[in-house]
Amino acid sequence: MAKRRTISKTQGGVIVLLFTVLLLICGAFYALTGIDVGGLFSETDTPAASATPLLLATETPFLPDVNASTATPVVIGQEPTVSPLAGWWEVYFTDPNNHRDPNVIGGSVEEKLIQYINAAQTSIHIASFEFDLDSTARALIAAKGRGVDVRWVTDDEHGLLADEEPGHGQFAMLRDAGIEVRDDLGRSAFMHNKFWIFDGRIVWTGSTNITKNGIYDQNNNVIVIRSPELAAIYEREFDEMWNGQFGARSPSQLADQSLNIEGTPIQVIFTSEDPALETAIVPLVQSAQSSVYFMAFSFTDYPLADAMIQRYLHGVDVAGVFESFGSTSESAELRTLFCGEVPVRQDGNGGFLHHKVVIVDERYVVTGSLNFSTRAETTNDENVIIIDNPDIARLYVEEFERVWAIGKNPDPAAMACP
Repeated sequence: MAKRRTISKTQGGVIVLLFTVLLLICGAFYALTGIDVGGLFSETDTPAASATPLLLATETPFLPDVNASTATPVVIGQEPTVSPLAGWWEVYFTDPNNHRDPNVIGGSVEEKLIQYINAAQTSIHIASFEFDLDSTARALIAAKGRGVDVRWVTDDEHGLLADEEPGHGQFAMLRDAGIEVRDDLGRSAFMHNKFWIFDGRIVWTGSTNITKNGIYDQNNNVIVIRSPELAAIYEREFDEMWNGQFGARSPSQLADQSLNIEGTPIQVIFTSEDPALETAIVPLVQSAQSSVYFMAFSFTDYPLADAMIQRYLHGVDVAGVFESFGSTSESAELRTLFCGEVPVRQDGNGGFLHHKVVIVDERYVVTGSLNFSTRAETTNDENVIIIDNPDIARLYVEEFERVWAIGKNPDPAAMACP
């Protein structure tokens, strides 16, 4: 009979030591990169459809901390993350150059969104253009299961119709779980918003579609603001769309869409019931004293381009980055600005530069879902938020500098300036 092999105490000690060292190495790698080797430190990023959400729900709701200092925002994939409880605002940027794998949720904008979903206690009201993320869908289903009022307004073509395409089906998941999803009634215009309201107290908005492309391939931004007053403004707009009021015929409530949060003036504009370019963004650029920086997915509005040229001619530092795709079309204003000698570049990201951002005097930030176009201004449902806060502006300037650094100069021959 063969003898049973045994392990001595010395050998066992060596094995335990080696295993401990391996765990320490994997832990350090996870802390630095967010990649969980072998699933040792977190649940899998792609659980089966019946699995629980990635992040467990917390019993403690997000409460605004009036004594907390302003949050330290993050660039996803480039800076350490911070607690969503750290102040009354955060800013997040996607990082497609370094974090583009949708199977690695840790450290992504999607992870931050799931944290807010899991913390919601009473309501999650969503107006968002597109959707194809399973883990976010599962988190919403779990929220519904614990009694949270979850409702979603989306676009008909890019929302519910697209849900039938391969790689989609997430709206069907929500509906099967009893979550009501409504579209914009078959209009040719878009329900193009990208905002979420949590518990009537927290607003998540910016340029980010809740899709693999939006979070992992494109340059996008999110700003999260904890304010019941701001949330009430977005809730009114959500209720209008939920009840079938879209486009220019929906009621204007612009007079009630300004507020001040801890010394920061904020203006919210919803198009197309109210114009944003003509009445707010262009005048803001015209008032610039020192700088105007922009990042634009689509920029076809000539009055805005002309305002930037005029400020440049008066000594203001003006510069911007266009999404490359479509930027040389006849309707785009890249050529207008280039031929006006304003420093402009086309983005260097292999995916889209999807920002819709203007930063004025390193103090004012314009962001939201609104592309700088006539369609966005006059037919779509969009939201714009204008914030007067140098700390927030500084983060957007840093993002602009990152995007500018990897951009490329337009080909002068292709511009054909007169």
